[in-house]
Amino acid sequence: MYEGIDKYLLSIGSEFWRRVFRAETEYLALHLRGCREILSVGCGPAIVERGLAARGFAVTGMDVSPVALACAPDEVRTVVGRAEEMDFPPASFDAAIYVVALQFLDDFREALARTARVLRPEGKLIALLLNPQSAFFQAKMRDPESYVQRIKHTDLPALEEAAAEYFRLRTEYFLGIEGEEILRSRDPAVASLYVIHGTPRCAEKGG
Repeated sequence: MYEGIDKYLLSIGSEFWRRVFRAETEYLALHLRGCREILSVGCGPAIVERGLAARGFAVTGMDVSPVALACAPDEVRTVVGRAEEMDFPPASFDAAIYVVALQFLDDFREALARTARVLRPEGKLIALLLNPQSAFFQAKMRDPESYVQRIKHTDLPALEEAAAEYFRLRTEYFLGIEGEEILRSRDPAVASLYVIHGTPRCAEKGG
């Protein structure tokens, strides 16, 4: 996804993308209240993660691309590796986030299993997923230059089912986009993201 990192960074440098990243950062910061140590899986150059670190979170960013991680800010601890092979010690993090990353992995099921393992019993999973029903997604799929062309998984029920093996879930649509306008909308045709919120099932069982 980040083979041409300079081109990628240039493409997301517009005012529109800055507003998107700001909205995502504010959303995550709200839902990460009470958490301190955050793992961001598939973080790329850690743009949203920079904003979380500025808000006082201790962020570890993991990505398969050392080139992308080289662009990450110093405030974010970085680890090169595949999500499906993450080997942090058990109960290392208060929360794990996927910022439009889970759908681009080869094996999202294994990644989710390993994510559950590294979370503390009362931890949080927040996965921001591209919403295939949205006009934003459909427009990007018509653009041969878009990063969305590299998506591997668009079946949201399958992703949700896999997450439900390890987490108690709630879901919602978020971040309406019409053209270059950012809206508050949970209409599936308008909301660009589908968000999975999870808490580890081990917490239900008392560990």
